[in-house]
Amino acid sequence: MMLAECRLAGNRVCVLLASSKSKKDKEVGRGAGLLPPRNGLHVPLPGQAQEQETAGGGGAGAGTGSALPECRCRRFHRCVLERVRASRRAEHVHVVVGEHEAVGELLGGEHPGAGHKEWLAEVQLLGVVEHPNLVKLLGYCAAQTERGPQRLLVYEFVPNKTLDDHLFDRSHPVLPWGVRLQIALGAAEGLLYLHEGLEFQIIYRDFKAANVLLDDEFRPKLSDFGLAREGPSEGQTHVSTAVMGTYGYAAPDYVRTGHLTTKSDVWSFGVVLYEILAGRRSIDKSRPKDEQKLLEWVRRHPAGSPRFGRIMDGRLQGRYSVRAAREVAELAAGCLAKHGKDRPAMAEVVERLRRATRHAELDGEVYDDAGEESSSSPAAAAVEDDVAVAAAAAMRRMLHLAALGENASASAHARRRLMLMRAAAAATAAT
Repeated sequence: MMLAECRLAGNRVCVLLASSKSKKDKEVGRGAGLLPPRNGLHVPLPGQAQEQETAGGGGAGAGTGSALPECRCRRFHRCVLERVRASRRAEHVHVVVGEHEAVGELLGGEHPGAGHKEWLAEVQLLGVVEHPNLVKLLGYCAAQTERGPQRLLVYEFVPNKTLDDHLFDRSHPVLPWGVRLQIALGAAEGLLYLHEGLEFQIIYRDFKAANVLLDDEFRPKLSDFGLAREGPSEGQTHVSTAVMGTYGYAAPDYVRTGHLTTKSDVWSFGVVLYEILAGRRSIDKSRPKDEQKLLEWVRRHPAGSPRFGRIMDGRLQGRYSVRAAREVAELAAGCLAKHGKDRPAMAEVVERLRRATRHAELDGEVYDDAGEESSSSPAAAAVEDDVAVAAAAAMRRMLHLAALGENASASAHARRRLMLMRAAAAATAAT
């Protein structure tokens, strides 16, 4: 394939592709458009020799750089980067690559080293992995510009925003219980692939609800791999690294020692499991003081306690499986064990979540805002809805009769009034 055209269309950057039929055409495409991946690709580090346009083009320098492995994504020519930069109105830009909708993220600026390590980590990782629960990287570009080094990442377009949006933004509809379980399971399978599905181990290091994208069928896709690290080499137990991640999700043993393992990801996954159950952020300063830290609050209502239902998201209105919720809560508690060696591996997490999805009953409890159990249940709520509908119909009928009565003659009204009075008197006498 070669680049036929790169143009702006409204707020989109359209990268149109055409077939290349000859070797000569292919070389022209390599110099002017989307560049196919190749072994030994070198990306210049910020501050090194200026970009040199060659037949290989697309922002690669001739100087020493960080070697990228063979990857499945495409290396874009700098003209795509320039178009994205020119059209940028926000952090991300809508891009169309051939027939695929995508999202372009532009990094870089006045500071030469800004974001380069994160950009490089994304390309190195997403260029070689492939899993339905990991976001797909379609292309990338690095170029020296008058504003300094600029870097571009183009991902597949994932339309339903993030798990964070759907759990905590009240403008979104409530995520049904079954969908929450499937999201948790898919995210766990993505982490399992990173930990055990490749020739080398990858530690995600920044698992949180905001990094779980949802596609058009609410299938989860892990994104933002800028902090990902390769796991310990054979014979080692951990990777020693500077502590990075997100407050509220990073494992305390990792924060304390800087020793990074796959069990650090398992801790973060346990935090998100509780967020899925409770519909609350791990840290929420807007809540009462004793409820601001989610993990401290849920520990007061363990899975085996009589009032476990207090931690469940009230917006579910009891429409969840108690057995499944207790199993997920027990799993989350295991993921949050103090010592990493006591936490389950992601393979066990995936298996236990699959078992939880088999409970189809919706027999949850409903608690009010004060934490008191409500007498209503999903069945009772349905009955209450029927009663409300019947009451509304009766009210409409009475109003209609009242309107008819206003148009009736005075004598007819008097006779009706007399009949009502006699009926009331008879009922009083009977009691």
